[in-house]
Amino acid sequence: MKQLLTPKWIFATLLVLLGTAVLMRLGFWQLERLEQRRAFNEHFLSVMALPRLELTAAPAEDLSMMEYRLATVSGVYDHENQVALRNQYNGLVFGYHLVTPLVLADGSAILVNRGWIPASGNETPADWRKYDQPGEQTISGVLRLGEEPEMGGVPDPELAEGQTRLEFWNNLHLARIARQIPHPLLPVYLQPDQPADNDQPPIVPARPEIEITEGSHQGYAMQWFTFAAMLFLGYPFFLRKQLTQGAM
Repeated sequence: MKQLLTPKWIFATLLVLLGTAVLMRLGFWQLERLEQRRAFNEHFLSVMALPRLELTAAPAEDLSMMEYRLATVSGVYDHENQVALRNQYNGLVFGYHLVTPLVLADGSAILVNRGWIPASGNETPADWRKYDQPGEQTISGVLRLGEEPEMGGVPDPELAEGQTRLEFWNNLHLARIARQIPHPLLPVYLQPDQPADNDQPPIVPARPEIEITEGSHQGYAMQWFTFAAMLFLGYPFFLRKQLTQGAM
């Protein structure tokens, strides 16, 4: 064991210790991912078991803790303050998602992702007005949290001097969009159910299926821990073999 710290072998020993630490960290990272997945599964199943939430005004409960809860909202669309979400496709056709504030009875509002519209012919907010739905609206769907820019994603630009709003967004960033909406905005948006006649824009996108599984995180964690053990415990035997062959 003393040979591990001799000048000839110290660099290799440090590399082995570093490699072991990295492999162990990867194992713990997978266990953290497993706990996150279990927490998500528990949250999803618990909110899906709740009765559908009827929203005609801002509720007293914290909706940011209610992602994926079924909800029905009633109010009037504010088409003047709707925005478009870039880089959305309907099949192979490029377009946007039209996101419109629905003003509730108490003056608060919730954003509704009304669905896909083609990019062609919808270059300005004035073009979107052909999709207006005036009057009282009642929409059923699922509550979702806003979207922060992902690592490596394209963030939305800051407002230039004299600019008061962004019409096109890369991310459905509720906190930022709320700054340009003249109504108190709820901390969630509504992802509507697909209607039966869903062939004309705005076309409501299908909601992805949620798989309630633990994934492969535990298996991956065990693999990383096994690799760490093989490296850490195997290195002394490798060194002993090298020293034995060098002495012959």
